[in-house]
Amino acid sequence: MQVTELLLVHLRRARDQVDRDYAQPLELDALAASAGVSKYHFLRCFAATYGKTPARYLAERRVERAQDLLRATNLTVTEICLLVGYTSLGSFSSKFRQLVGVSPSAYQASFAATGAPHIPGCYVLMHGLSDRRAGSATSEKPPQAARA
Repeated sequence: MQVTELLLVHLRRARDQVDRDYAQPLELDALAASAGVSKYHFLRCFAATYGKTPARYLAERRVERAQDLLRATNLTVTEICLLVGYTSLGSFSSKFRQLVGVSPSAYQASFAATGAPHIPGCYVLMHGLSDRRAGSATSEKPPQAARA
């Protein structure tokens, strides 16, 4: 299947949305709408372009983020499951094992003894919440005194 350049731009936009909003519930209809095509055409074109369906791509993004959190934080597997967008621990564990080859608990344990010190989970959770506060963004403009 040949994907046009114009459609490729829209497919990238949808893929970027998955990368950005992986922890949110994402629906095929919404992704297809962001690409400006029907969901069936979107599904075929996405798979032809990226070699995997949007659902598989989303699952891989979520598991990659979970791997980062399991290696670097002291959060529980359940907390990480919810942070990356899964609502069922069983579904998360099953998909994690399918993609990584071990359970999330075993993966976390393998890094616990040999890895760098963990980032406290409370810091991770507070930082995630601080991103949503109004006015917390750093201004890119220099202060008035610095311009003179």
